[in-house]
Amino acid sequence: MEQARIWDADTARRYDTPGTGMFAPDVLGPTVDRLADLADGGSALEFAIGTGRVAIPLAERGVPVTGIELSPAMVERLRTKVDADTLPVVLGDMATTAAPGDHTLVYLVYNTIANLLTQAEQVACFRNAARHLLPGGRFVIELWVPELRKLPPGQQATVWHCESGYIGLDTYDVLHQHVVSHHFHFDGSTQAQLFRTPHRYIWPAELDLMAQLAGFGLESRHANWTGGEFTADSRSHVSVYRLPPAH
Repeated sequence: MEQARIWDADTARRYDTPGTGMFAPDVLGPTVDRLADLADGGSALEFAIGTGRVAIPLAERGVPVTGIELSPAMVERLRTKVDADTLPVVLGDMATTAAPGDHTLVYLVYNTIANLLTQAEQVACFRNAARHLLPGGRFVIELWVPELRKLPPGQQATVWHCESGYIGLDTYDVLHQHVVSHHFHFDGSTQAQLFRTPHRYIWPAELDLMAQLAGFGLESRHANWTGGEFTADSRSHVSVYRLPPAH
């Protein structure tokens, strides 16, 4: 499954869920609040900006935002909400593509670094973030913690969400550190709609080493955007990496 084929026009059309899911105020509000603080009066660059879920409200808070996005269809959807002068976007992948400007903040939210399917690409993503940052700038990653502790011997899948009309499950390839997320949507009929996305999962310690290779140090790690404590039972984390200040 190639990422460019996954994030097509049909996916872009169904991506936005205003007021619910990742667009719910209690999810989006703390994200924007924290990123606005971390920008520290400077500009921000979002890797994999998508349809502008985070970038648009962040720009409305007065933070100048630029984006990099692989999918033309997602950018087309974003353009129905905001023009290119207000929120410029460069088409390309987040591991290698350059965007104009020097920023105080680069951010990559909602597990998207895992869309890069090799360790080398993920390391390159950190290095690309460093290239876009001023001295002392921050790179913020929101990422889930692999749920391998839920896998008994011989089992390859975990159900991570179940509600009326929806089941989400992950299938793991622990040899290659890959996981495929399966999203099943169904109604009262006998049919279900399936959407799948492949990922390379990353442990927090591996993520920290990637950051070191790109010149970052870990500034903070929390379980969520509101600053909850990160523990062994946390299902996700928000990690803030920072470049050394100018001498």
